[in-house]
Amino acid sequence: MAKDHSGSPKLYQLESKRRRISWIVGVSGLCILFYIVGAWQNGRRGGSPSSQSEVYTRVGCENHHADMSSSSSLSVSMDFESHHQLVVNNSKSSENFAPCDMSYSEYTPCQEPQRGRKFDRNMLKYRERHCPSKEELLRCLIPAPPNYKIPFKWPQSRDYAWFANIPHKELSIEKAVQNWVQVEGDRLRFPGGGTMFPHGADAYIDDISELVPLTSGTIRTAIDTGCGVASWGAYLLKRDIVAMSFAPRDTHEAQVWFALERGVPAMIGVMGSQRLPYPARAFDMAHCSRCLIPWSKYGGLYLIEVDRVLRPGGYWVLSGPPIRWKTYWRGWERTKEDLKKEQDAIEETARQLCWNKVIEKGDLSVWQKPLNHIKCIKNKSPYICKSGNADAAWYQDMEACITPLPEVTNSDEVAGGALEKWPERAFAIPPRISSGSIQSITIDKFKEDNQVWNERMSYYKRLIGLLPQGRYRNVMDANAYLGGFAAALSKYPVWVMNVVPAKNDPETLGVIYERGFIGTYNDWCEAFSTYPRTYDLIHAGGLISLYQDRCDITYILLEMDRILRPEGTVIFRDVVEVLVKIKSIADGMRWQSRIVDHESGPFNPEKILIAVKTYWTAEAKRE
Repeated sequence: MAKDHSGSPKLYQLESKRRRISWIVGVSGLCILFYIVGAWQNGRRGGSPSSQSEVYTRVGCENHHADMSSSSSLSVSMDFESHHQLVVNNSKSSENFAPCDMSYSEYTPCQEPQRGRKFDRNMLKYRERHCPSKEELLRCLIPAPPNYKIPFKWPQSRDYAWFANIPHKELSIEKAVQNWVQVEGDRLRFPGGGTMFPHGADAYIDDISELVPLTSGTIRTAIDTGCGVASWGAYLLKRDIVAMSFAPRDTHEAQVWFALERGVPAMIGVMGSQRLPYPARAFDMAHCSRCLIPWSKYGGLYLIEVDRVLRPGGYWVLSGPPIRWKTYWRGWERTKEDLKKEQDAIEETARQLCWNKVIEKGDLSVWQKPLNHIKCIKNKSPYICKSGNADAAWYQDMEACITPLPEVTNSDEVAGGALEKWPERAFAIPPRISSGSIQSITIDKFKEDNQVWNERMSYYKRLIGLLPQGRYRNVMDANAYLGGFAAALSKYPVWVMNVVPAKNDPETLGVIYERGFIGTYNDWCEAFSTYPRTYDLIHAGGLISLYQDRCDITYILLEMDRILRPEGTVIFRDVVEVLVKIKSIADGMRWQSRIVDHESGPFNPEKILIAVKTYWTAEAKRE
């Protein structure tokens, strides 16, 4: 007799499969539920830290500054390690970096006077960038002076700095009559004076505003050549104009350093034999106030370079010699003939550049660059360059010919495209993108990048929520791409130095300037053109991956340590393997750091490393 079965084998198998699927769905549902609850609880604890101490707490760091208040009990669990079975800190393999000698406290690797003296003085070549060889690179930490204090917050910092941070009195003595800087006890005060504006930079800018439309939003980016202590740039900021101020490291000690210490954009630079490290058509206005640049020499080469970086329709403002020479020639200790000859040469160079002289009034003279080169071409100007990359500006020699502008169809069209007024300009489609001149970047990519940065900034506010409080002022985006980070920060009291790696593809610095922000090129295998302790926050998205096969990344991190202020913060975005390398080096640099998950969650392969430079100084000398 056949064996009796309780049911059909097919029905039994179907029921078994049904139970198995139900079990899987149930377990999956519980996992999702617990993940959501965990994320919600984490979000409840994710308010912005109210002090620098809480930034330490957020990244799992101890407070190393004795004067700092105790950390808040508020803390966020950044559970990268719980999601990844990876050792992120192996102290046995970390190199501990000792402090450099105190004599290096003001070290500027590529602008050291002693090295510069070996080079030709012709065209100020000895003041250009001359970086140390691999054998000369320092493998130590640049120390802050013994009495270093955290700088004043903006906007108070515009007018005051701690003398202990930059212990130089030379300018207060040499320029005492002109009110560049004054020493008042333990502070330096900056009254806003200048050689050509005895009534202060504010009044001087008001005079310019009568000749140039400074308040309409059409002028946003400016360049100040030979800037002194950058008072002109400092007082333009309240008019929503951001200036790139530069001056060489010369006998006027620390002038660029004074600017940066006060929270004013500036960098070490000189008009010598090479192009300025900015793209073509970058600035809406250029300025020289007795900047001592020999505009009439070398066939007008320096004015030709100003033309390269000036936008179509942009203005050049000149005050000081030789303007109004009939009044000032005795005080300038030059002959009438010499000064007249210089002004005639400037006027002739401006004519060859097809510039229009707008006005000469009082101590000011203003020229305007044409919207396009139609008239220049009709006049068969022999000075227009025939070829070459107008944006190429990293160790690129100046050219004694006019940089050609993009072609237009009529004489009223702005070459390269018209820009929106500020502040709409920050998020409007840049002409270099809308025209398709950067083939790999479309309008959709630009819009997507802006959206990405909105999400990232919300996350950063949770990680380092001191942005609205003035704790960060000088910010650097070390791999700026389209300037999305700067745009997302535009509502906060900060300014951003957007750095585009030199000779990178695509070349995007021109886009950043079209958005109304400033920046420069730099090869991160070399030092940046600034003094030590001049930035509060550095953002480095993908930078180390970009350079890890080009040079030793240890020196990139040591350079960041040099330019970062004590208690400053660095944000790295990269793949885990690279961040582990960074953390291993950072641990030996007295940085406190921790790797956290991407803002989209633990499944994104890109992670974030938040690092804080701890407060420490050189030891005071014993008497």
